[in-house]
Amino acid sequence: MDVKTAFLNGDLEEEIYMEQPEGFSAPDQEGKVCRLVKSLYGLKQAPKRWHQKFDNVMLDNDFKINECDKCVYVKDTSRGYVILCLYVDDMLIIGSDDSMIKSTKDMLKSRST
Repeated sequence: MDVKTAFLNGDLEEEIYMEQPEGFSAPDQEGKVCRLVKSLYGLKQAPKRWHQKFDNVMLDNDFKINECDKCVYVKDTSRGYVILCLYVDDMLIIGSDDSMIKSTKDMLKSRST
């Protein structure tokens, strides 16, 4: 499973300003800068901010983060288990119960992570 535009979904904790993008034109706004409210490709903080947001989504949905590998998430219930492995913005989801795997995928799609 791939997360489209993953790094654009991270929330910024600091104020970051940038020059106006090429092609942006607003009357009487020349020479002004833009304040970012979300991450942007090429921003040093973008991968970390997205990963923090992803961690929060997984923890909110009863997954535990593996202590040895922070990109592995496990949900273990009486019905079965789901293991999610994250590599940059790609995921491998495996488990013992098909309905748990499907509900995990549905949750991730609905959260737009």
